[in-house]
Amino acid sequence: MMDYQQLIKETALADDRYIVMTAENRAVIRELPPLLGGRFIDTGITEQCMIGTAAGLALRGRIPICHALTTFLILRAYEFIRTDVGIANLPVKLSGFIPGVLSDGNGPTHQALEDISLMRGVPHMEVFAPADHQDMVEMLPHVWSSSAPSYVRLNTRFTDYKHEPFTPGKAEVIGLGTDVTLLVYGFLFEQALIAKQLLEGHGLSVGMINLRTLKPLDETAVLDALNDSTLTVTIEDHFQTGGLYSIVAEVLLRHQRSANVLPIAFNERWFRPALLDEVLSYEQMTGEAICQRTLDHLEKTK
Repeated sequence: MMDYQQLIKETALADDRYIVMTAENRAVIRELPPLLGGRFIDTGITEQCMIGTAAGLALRGRIPICHALTTFLILRAYEFIRTDVGIANLPVKLSGFIPGVLSDGNGPTHQALEDISLMRGVPHMEVFAPADHQDMVEMLPHVWSSSAPSYVRLNTRFTDYKHEPFTPGKAEVIGLGTDVTLLVYGFLFEQALIAKQLLEGHGLSVGMINLRTLKPLDETAVLDALNDSTLTVTIEDHFQTGGLYSIVAEVLLRHQRSANVLPIAFNERWFRPALLDEVLSYEQMTGEAICQRTLDHLEKTK
């Protein structure tokens, strides 16, 4: 399977409109500078300048793909993203590295737990959160070829799961269930898959949906989950406010519906920094913990 760096290299070499940019974060693009020459631009630790420059390049017909640590890409450069990219509706592609709990050992300054909320609030901005490396590589050609600005939560983790081909605006339905449906995006897909298997071991009918695209949202898939299951569980390494739980609430209100929804997210707090496995255990976001939290909620709402 082609990796991220190979994909971006082949894309850029085949089409000279693509410019690869970074704010001194080359973790997933280390081999590209000598291959792309002047079409690789490192602005240094100046995320605002990178986005401003990217907007200028986009106005000249280029397609910039901008890399930085998610918390600095989204928070430090937010005004530039909103004003220079969003208002002008330019095809600048934002690639956020170590989003959510993937920043594991870093403290709150490096935790991006509000990125989905901020990016989906920018008009025209598309928002993507791949479940793993394969899912990411499947979707990126569609993301990069779109004329819209976009934000992607980069996810370079490999799993054994074989994803369906990516269709823009469509979620990936892993399974249907009448008792519980797990709605998930991004890295926690791995844990949701474990939780699904464990819940099925308790005799429950369990569905699961990998949303992939949070904007535009596959509202049909979300409504089907809410209609067909006794309980819907939203799972995300993001603040509860503004993320998937809020998205589901908006869908319900828009369609004048109510539902039994259990949010698994960060509610008014940052996570405790540690190694990733320890973070997941402490924050009760492992597959086992998601299973138990779901069972407990079902028991309470009988």
